Amino acid sequence: METGSRTVPAYVPGHQLLSGRSVLLTAAAGAGIGFAAAKKSLEEGATCVVISDIHEGRLAQAIEALQAVAPDAQVAGVLANVTDESAVQQLVAEAERISGGIDVLINNAGLGGTCSLLDMTDEAWTQVMDVTLTGTMRMTRAMLGPMRERGRGVIVNNASVLGWRAQKEQSHYAAAKAGVMALTRCAALEAAEFGVRINAVAPSIALHDFLRKTTPEDLLEELASREAFGRAAEVWEVANVMMFLASDYASYMTGEIVSVSSQHP
Repeated sequence: METGSRTVPAYVPGHQLLSGRSVLLTAAAGAGIGFAAAKKSLEEGATCVVISDIHEGRLAQAIEALQAVAPDAQVAGVLANVTDESAVQQLVAEAERISGGIDVLINNAGLGGTCSLLDMTDEAWTQVMDVTLTGTMRMTRAMLGPMRERGRGVIVNNASVLGWRAQKEQSHYAAAKAGVMALTRCAALEAAEFGVRINAVAPSIALHDFLRKTTPEDLLEELASREAFGRAAEVWEVANVMMFLASDYASYMTGEIVSVSSQHP
């Protein structure tokens, strides 16, 4: 398959990077990076995967699809909104109960949009911040408690190259993702004291069905053309980097933001 003038590589099979691990992922029932990371976690040998989402129907469909990937693994879903602290606490408690102890948290929940700063309302700004940045903080804070008690654990956040570079009509999203980067670095220093690693990936453009439906085609083509490979990333290519960061291969890495793009400034 080709995107532009560049060939998309063959899908990479699992290598048991997460063998025996339990993984919790937020916003993982759609067609994007979250679902790809959940699928990859199972392919990498995770024995329990718990996904969350705000859409009940979509969550049920995702659970069914994931269970087909690894029939012997435990796959569960929990309805949860990361803007609600009580829902976050319930999600973590339920994931801990189901899994017997979460080893890896992947914070994927985020909310974007396109709006000039002159037209930006406080409500629009706050909504993006609450989901993308504060939601990541809530999940990290809630998960660090059990991980501290066990003296181990890994958290992988989904940031964006927009946390580094500028783009018109993206001030809210870029500010939120820059905040995720700063949160990752600062929280990692605290978590290192009790054996927990926290890192983040920073993708640029990763194509999936929802993005195709909600973004003008000419903008997608323009963003893809800026990349070194002349194409957008596949969602599983971003998920692959998440798997590396979640695995023991990244045992000495914490507080790092790993660009999955050539757009690092």
